[in-house]
Amino acid sequence: MGKLAGKVALVTGASRGIGRATARVLSDAGARVVVTHRDSATGAEETLQGLVGEGHRVIQASVVDSDALGAAAVSVAQTEGRLDVLVNNAGTSKVVPHRDLDALDDELFDLVMRTNVRGAFAAVRAFRSLLAKDGGGLVVNISSLAARMANGSNVAYCASKAAMDNMTMSLARALAPDIRVISVAPGLVDTEFTRAWSPEVRQQMIADTPLGQLVGVNDVAHAVLAVATSLGMTTGAVIPVDGGRPLGTQRKVHT
Repeated sequence: MGKLAGKVALVTGASRGIGRATARVLSDAGARVVVTHRDSATGAEETLQGLVGEGHRVIQASVVDSDALGAAAVSVAQTEGRLDVLVNNAGTSKVVPHRDLDALDDELFDLVMRTNVRGAFAAVRAFRSLLAKDGGGLVVNISSLAARMANGSNVAYCASKAAMDNMTMSLARALAPDIRVISVAPGLVDTEFTRAWSPEVRQQMIADTPLGQLVGVNDVAHAVLAVATSLGMTTGAVIPVDGGRPLGTQRKVHT
């Protein structure tokens, strides 16, 4: 039996990428997984088909819609009867050069913050009672190295992930001891986004990473699994999965 046998996990934004990989890894460990999506029914169903075991399902619920999250919580309470792991993976962004302040208009700025920060909080609020029901509940917020390095798709995105990490600490304090809250912070992940870079840019990013490769979605998923199965005395922490990228500049200076 897997380490998460008998447990239930819910992964937001699980129709592709990190969310899909996380759902799969958690199912491999024995969890029943609830896959949520905003408007990607086809992708969510593809995720569902790739899960191991039985009892998994899809719920449509946007994290920016608190009523939908509340309805999802009721559905989980009625169908699964418990929730042990909530993975806040849903997020949004758009590439805007940091110097181009005019291009980062109010609408985009608000969308990024509403989705990445308020959405994660709203999910915790909606599922709090289920997570705390039997004690030992876990929230994993999928953050980013951008929170630490202030270098990402746009200024709002970096700010949103920094806010998420701060919120992780605040919620960890507020919800202990019944619920642990942890951020997992990937660096540059090998996804459709990074594959669209020019070969020169991609190779430079890899060269600047001490471990010599981009982070895989499974690397992030296995970090979530480790938090859920092996790090029971950890809460309020930010766990990097970045190949040592913050050390890249230091390595150039000192070697």
